[in-house]
Amino acid sequence: MKHIGITTVAFDADDTLWVNEPYYQYCEERFTEIINPLVTGKDVRKELVATDIQNVGMYGYGIKGFMLSMIETAIRITDGKVDADVISEIIHLGKKLYAMPIELLDGAEDIIKELKKSYRLVLATKGDLLDQQRKLKQSGLEEYFDHIEVMSEKKEEDYLRLLKNCNEKAENFMMVGNSLKSDIIPVLNIGGYATHVPFHVTWEHEKTDKPEKCERFSEIERIMMLKEILL
Repeated sequence: MKHIGITTVAFDADDTLWVNEPYYQYCEERFTEIINPLVTGKDVRKELVATDIQNVGMYGYGIKGFMLSMIETAIRITDGKVDADVISEIIHLGKKLYAMPIELLDGAEDIIKELKKSYRLVLATKGDLLDQQRKLKQSGLEEYFDHIEVMSEKKEEDYLRLLKNCNEKAENFMMVGNSLKSDIIPVLNIGGYATHVPFHVTWEHEKTDKPEKCERFSEIERIMMLKEILL
């Protein structure tokens, strides 16, 4: 179905345009391997995920907050017995996230090039400002976007602020992303269009049910299928 009236298309970044969550899951696995020998009767990975989600409101999204959550979890579940060498290893593990390559998802740059000819393009991503700027620069996609916004959250009021910053109306706006919770439902709730592009792994904090049937909601298997909706 082609949507007439849309003039601005916004993209999420992590796990929509490039790989992100698998790197965090790798770190969760390594953290578990490091801490498992120091505790008994604990699900280390589950404890880390719970701590990370709990800390989002304080630290925000991104590598720095994740590193702090790993350190906090290690101290808590070992009853403060974790030594400095282990803490140092955890910090090194977190720093490895910064060195992970920016791997564009299949078709991401091609569809952006195509849509650029007909639409104003926006990058709307949440996370640590410096880290998101770094990833965007390394991705090679920065030049295609008319507006770039790193958001601390992606709730209805945040999207309304984004629309104001772009001087755009909700009925002329489409958000494209992999997270139903952050990219899809809030935009539908303010009267915009949203297209879900599922990624094969999802952070626990982002998991939620699909929205009720709505003509402004689409779901596609691959990002290149945006052609069928917008071109």
